[in-house]
Amino acid sequence: MSEPAIPSRRDFLSLALIGAASGASVTLTACGGSAMAAGADTWAGAGNPAVSASAPNGAAINGFCAPAFRPVFDAFVANFRERGEIGASIAITLQGTPVLEAWGGNADALSPTPSAPWNRDTVSLVFSCTKGATALCAHVLIAQGRLDLDKPVAFYWPEFAANGKQGITVRMLMQHAAGLAAIPFSSPVPPGGWADWNLMTSLLAAQAPWWEPGTAHGYHALTYGWLVGELVRRVSSQSLGTFFQAQVAQPLGMDFWIGMPTAQLPRVAPMLGTAEVLPVDPFMAKLVDPASLQAAAFFNLGGWLGMPPATPPAYNTTQSLQTEIPAAGGVTNARGLATMYAMLANGGALGATRLLPADYAAQIGLIRSANPIDRTVLVSTRFGQGFHGSIDNRATGPGLSVLMGANAFGHAGFGGSVGFADPQPKLSFGYTMNRMGPGTGVNERGQSLIDATYRALGYSGNRYGAWV
Repeated sequence: MSEPAIPSRRDFLSLALIGAASGASVTLTACGGSAMAAGADTWAGAGNPAVSASAPNGAAINGFCAPAFRPVFDAFVANFRERGEIGASIAITLQGTPVLEAWGGNADALSPTPSAPWNRDTVSLVFSCTKGATALCAHVLIAQGRLDLDKPVAFYWPEFAANGKQGITVRMLMQHAAGLAAIPFSSPVPPGGWADWNLMTSLLAAQAPWWEPGTAHGYHALTYGWLVGELVRRVSSQSLGTFFQAQVAQPLGMDFWIGMPTAQLPRVAPMLGTAEVLPVDPFMAKLVDPASLQAAAFFNLGGWLGMPPATPPAYNTTQSLQTEIPAAGGVTNARGLATMYAMLANGGALGATRLLPADYAAQIGLIRSANPIDRTVLVSTRFGQGFHGSIDNRATGPGLSVLMGANAFGHAGFGGSVGFADPQPKLSFGYTMNRMGPGTGVNERGQSLIDATYRALGYSGNRYGAWV
């Protein structure tokens, strides 16, 4: 029996519009489940058929899926059956309408025999996916005229001008070009220092840049959150996590926190680290060099990522989950990521909720820094102001790429989570999990889901570095 033909992008979007108007076979109505909060009715209703499967250990995998996206759900199930997924969620919208939401497996990945179910409302750490949320807070202030990309950071944060940083602009900070990718070991962060906002921002304000600001790009893995977060705090008089809740998460009805309330802690699926080693990973290879930027970025954090040989990471602790760590401490699920990026994929608005003017939203994903070698991760990266585009390092090795659409933008997280918007088809995508994989990009679990999504839309391939 021959396989059914995959529709072209034009055919698919035409069918989507017809289906929304007349109930044609490609169903693009909202996924099942009740609204989570004001503005969350995007996910309400039961228009998409329920889908279910089971993991090898018998754990349930459930969701709601438009028929055209069934191959993506199948790829999600395959991650449990073939790639060692423990617990995970996936969510996709097209033209602002949910077409897939699925969740399943087990939430207690740290248990020798996981058995607690990953439910629809389970949430987990999404590491650097948090940067997209933090950048969005700054963009809200920029669009409101309260923060200027071309003003010096010191205009808003006078102490920041120390040690030759008076010329660093907000724009440089937003696009990882400020030269502050790590706090050097000459300013050691004490144990637990990551939880002290004033300490971390003061250390960054006092340090000298690793390179001449504006002349190079280097991923600000943890420092990005304290830098941009302090700008948001100075301008809005609210902490980054408070501002995010009031201006982004609550208006969009997202279960997404940067600094988690006590009442929500039971929903968190702890994160299992990885012992996998990639054949080539330039960033990890530099961690053994105590003089390197990479070692400082990873280890001079007061123990948040652990300290060899015996100190475990702190990111699963209650203190960490409740601390505002705006570069990597966000907690959400795939629905939260897909909701945030649905707004960005649809011109700054989702339903009746508008966060950004349409003309501002239209340029938010433009790539501003694209260097052959990123000063921090030591492979190629492509960044805009807080979001990255499709990144192709397959020639170097696996686990170092994030292959999306040519115009897509978003952010992946340490271990493999990812969320993004693609304004061309008005697509948003979110994937979260509780078993980390190796590498500075997404691993085969997340990439297989992205690939299946673009195939479902009729895209032909990603041979040249992005899905087209």
